[in-house]
Amino acid sequence: MSNLAIVAESLTYQYGDLTAVDHINFQVAEGEILGFLGPNGAGKSTTVRMLTGQLLPKAGKATLLGLDIARQTKQVQAQIGVCFENTNLYEQMSALDNLKLFARLYGSNVNVEALLNQVGLEGRGKDKVQTYSKGMKQRLMVARALVNQPRILFLDEPTDGLDPVSSETIRNIIKEEQRRGTTVFLTTHDMLEADKLSDRVAFINQGKIVALDTPHKLKQQYGKRAIMAEVELADGRLETREITLDEANTGTAVAELFATEKVVTLHSEEATLEDIFIQITGRSLT
Repeated sequence: MSNLAIVAESLTYQYGDLTAVDHINFQVAEGEILGFLGPNGAGKSTTVRMLTGQLLPKAGKATLLGLDIARQTKQVQAQIGVCFENTNLYEQMSALDNLKLFARLYGSNVNVEALLNQVGLEGRGKDKVQTYSKGMKQRLMVARALVNQPRILFLDEPTDGLDPVSSETIRNIIKEEQRRGTTVFLTTHDMLEADKLSDRVAFINQGKIVALDTPHKLKQQYGKRAIMAEVELADGRLETREITLDEANTGTAVAELFATEKVVTLHSEEATLEDIFIQITGRSLT
């Protein structure tokens, strides 16, 4: 994989006797969206804190844009943007003043009003952040992460608990940043969100990466595709029939279904990333 944005080599972190991240290895290409998936406590946030220079690895190494994050922290942090799940904005200040403050810290001359427009907060820049809804605050957090026009964007549960409109706005921002060449490292326990956005996904469980590939390949490897048919019985009751796809007799089974049953509805179904995670790890995401 050429033009690597992130390289983790045997990256490890312990809290006392607890190994939160256990010698993990992965690479992320420039311009790629990597979904880093797992339940709460799996090691997602600890990994992000090491990659962004907030925690020093106990063992191993992380390289971002060719720089060692542990040794060249300031140089790396100047080129990354970070948006955590918990908002830490200055709520007594306006949205514009929040962005202007962080732009000055980075020495950036970015157009902060344009940033607000980009995240769907046009016309609300002079309002104090304390008057914002949760979704508006999260969009402002994303805008703040973009003030230095980062080459790598770290997003921790960016749409968790948000309304559909705010969630879709943030998804569109992520895709827009990718089109500009930004690498996105997305941590989440929401498998559907990751499936919509990610070029590849990594499953982390109990501090270890247990699978890493494209959503499509993971579904091919671990899941099964099927046709789900709802049929009406003689007494009016409805029952579901399942026909597995990609089998030698799939066509014959479908023809027989229509010949012998009264088919009411028909749709295809494939394994979700959550189904696959449970299959691999034996645990759910809650």
